[in-house]
Amino acid sequence: MKNMTHALTASTLCVLLSSLPLCATAAGDPASGQSKAATCEACHGKTGESVDPNYPNLAGQHESYLIKALSDYRAGRRTNAVMASFAANLSNQDIEDLAAWYASQDGLKDLSIK
Repeated sequence: MKNMTHALTASTLCVLLSSLPLCATAAGDPASGQSKAATCEACHGKTGESVDPNYPNLAGQHESYLIKALSDYRAGRRTNAVMASFAANLSNQDIEDLAAWYASQDGLKDLSIK
């Protein structure tokens, strides 16, 4: 019985993991993302460094996080009226390109105290 429980747990885990998108498969092009980011610049700055504290910095953010966030705005799983309207018309490739652009910028810093 114990082996059967482990087998069921392992197979369930495999099914769940296989349904997740792989971060390593992102094929975003930073140069394309830069050209697609014109609309984003109004709030997030030219390179993703926002000048207004009401808008998050995107520069240097993890590519996988940006893909997830934009995909969630587009699907309605993450709510923000402004972002939802911008993300609604983005293709998967647009999202990957934008994420690659912002992830390629300097931004996130190690803030740990040493």
